Amino acid sequence: MAVILGILGPLVRLNTMLLRIGRTIAWVAMALMVLIIMLQVFFRYVLGSALAWPDEGARFLMLWMVAVIAPTAYRWGGFVSIDMVKDLLPLRLGAILGLLLLLVSLVVLVFGFRLGLNHVNSGWLFNSSSLKLPLEFLGLGLVRIKLAWMYMSLPLGLFLMILVNLELCFKSIAHLIDPKADLPEDHDRVIVAVE
Repeated sequence: MAVILGILGPLVRLNTMLLRIGRTIAWVAMALMVLIIMLQVFFRYVLGSALAWPDEGARFLMLWMVAVIAPTAYRWGGFVSIDMVKDLLPLRLGAILGLLLLLVSLVVLVFGFRLGLNHVNSGWLFNSSSLKLPLEFLGLGLVRIKLAWMYMSLPLGLFLMILVNLELCFKSIAHLIDPKADLPEDHDRVIVAVE
């Protein structure tokens, strides 16, 4: 149990820090996405001259927002899950089933991470159709953004979810060994009691 707690403590602190940064990035991305869409609506319907880049810019921000917020949802149990079978089983057997499902999820996440890295590699071959960085002041003109920057959101999000999955696996193992074990927790999670 000491080995598991020795691994779990730093992993929980790392995940808490990374996911806190991710939530901040997600809120900023959401705000920018809304501003970009409102800008596009203004230019299209008020000025009658739509801009070329807002749709792709908003899509870029949406992908990154999802990538950095999904691990928090996974950690906090915000994804849809069906616990009916697990809840019908005796406590220890249900915990074993939960651990097996986490291990299956880990395999899927690792496989998706590898596929995501391959997708990023192909993204260096293609430019965004409308996103360009105005670097005239550096003498570089308009630099087209590679699609790989957009595609990087997938492996990053999956990597963060792998870290969360490992934390959940270690917590499940610790609870199997000692159901009353005092495990390190995510202090950022706000639990709202509904009465």
